[in-house]
Amino acid sequence: MTTKRTARELAETYFTAWEAGDFDTLRGLLADDVDFVGALGTASGAEEALGGLRGLGQVLEKIDVKVRVAEGDEVITWFELHTRIAPPAPTANWMHVENGKIARIRVTFDPRGLLAGFEAKG
Repeated sequence: MTTKRTARELAETYFTAWEAGDFDTLRGLLADDVDFVGALGTASGAEEALGGLRGLGQVLEKIDVKVRVAEGDEVITWFELHTRIAPPAPTANWMHVENGKIARIRVTFDPRGLLAGFEAKG
């Protein structure tokens, strides 16, 4: 018998796996038709979403979670995104879970530091 993870547990696993570069685990958390909208772009489907996570993962140093709030199938995680190319970016991430998988993700932060860092990186 398998136990369905709560939205909070899925969010915790998502951030731990992303920080560790464990994209196989991440793939298992995402619905096939996951819908992602963020400050740096959008993605439709799990493979596109993973592509974006991999891209940012190349400069990711640490995800410093400040607070996570869950209510039913909704989770908001407030964290500082630490990268090698920009100052830490205060970030809000909202996830919606359906049928035990992350189905929608919305991320908001000020992207200017990261954009400048990517530009300088070349």
